[in-house]
Amino acid sequence: MRILVVTDAWFPQVNGVVRTLDTLKARLEERGHDLIYVTPQSFRTIPCPTYSEIRLAVLPGRTMARAIETFQPCVIHIATEGPLGLSARRYCLKRGVPFTTAFHTKFPEYLHARFRVPVSWGYKGMRWFHGPSKTIMVATQGIEDELLRWGFSHIRRWTRGVDTELFRPRPKGSLDGVITGPRPWFVYVGRVAVEKNIGAFLDLDLPGTKIVVGGGPQLESLRARHPKVHFAGERLGEELATYFSVGDAFVFPSRTDTFGLVLLEALASGLPVAAYPVPGPLDVIGDAPVGALDEDLKAAALRALTIDPAACRAFAQARSWETSVDQFLANVHPFPPADFFPSDTAPLETAMERGAP
Repeated sequence: MRILVVTDAWFPQVNGVVRTLDTLKARLEERGHDLIYVTPQSFRTIPCPTYSEIRLAVLPGRTMARAIETFQPCVIHIATEGPLGLSARRYCLKRGVPFTTAFHTKFPEYLHARFRVPVSWGYKGMRWFHGPSKTIMVATQGIEDELLRWGFSHIRRWTRGVDTELFRPRPKGSLDGVITGPRPWFVYVGRVAVEKNIGAFLDLDLPGTKIVVGGGPQLESLRARHPKVHFAGERLGEELATYFSVGDAFVFPSRTDTFGLVLLEALASGLPVAAYPVPGPLDVIGDAPVGALDEDLKAAALRALTIDPAACRAFAQARSWETSVDQFLANVHPFPPADFFPSDTAPLETAMERGAP
């Protein structure tokens, strides 16, 4: 199939949505599908208010239409609710083109955490955005249940996988000298932002050393406030995987993630998880003996130190990307392009994301 994916989240951002979409692209191309990703890299952008690392496309409508009509897709998937997602949604609705969407991020909770916007207002906006979608893809049963309570419908599962070749156990001393604090080492990987509730981790009275891997708008203020914490900044690829593997426990303080891909990456690295018993951790870990879920995050972190790393690794190895790709393909809504697009569209002048990022 010719599959067009629209996403406001893309490189150089480093987060679970970007890693998921990048892996999806590679796996679909391995299966012979032809893909184009419409991303902010092909547009003039401005920084997102309060989060300058995120770039927002400016007036993308004309280029979006050209991208769609030139590629003549038989599947359109809108991954995010930003300017590009809105532009693609507007195009599809105007021309009656079917499309699917995904609910990756709890923006209503994020808006509430940053600007105190009522959560109910945010979900009203999300219902408006996703309402015309043929299928809303969600990662877990917990998020599906939440969306059903907020009045969403036509929801289907799209789980996540983990790269168990990259994220694997390594010698615990791999970063000795880089990290000098005493053990145990408690690791957090993710955005350093208010919606991740990272303060709940940093304020814990724990033995040993806390390690934070990731960038975000709170990085410098938290670095100044917590001088004993090792802030590694953004890390990618082998470096990122090494930071997972040298830890003794992974602490996940977020209450708003729709999945938490980092949970599987930690487990694949042999790193037990400590988290709150909320959607995301409950769906990924549940009652499996690979994590400690507790409203007392300190108790969970200490209990995680007693968990067998080999059990964590085995748990992650059963969560493959192949299942995730199968689900995505089952959820999309193919259509005949000739019924919707003109046949004489001129070539695009702006390159879209056909190749590697």
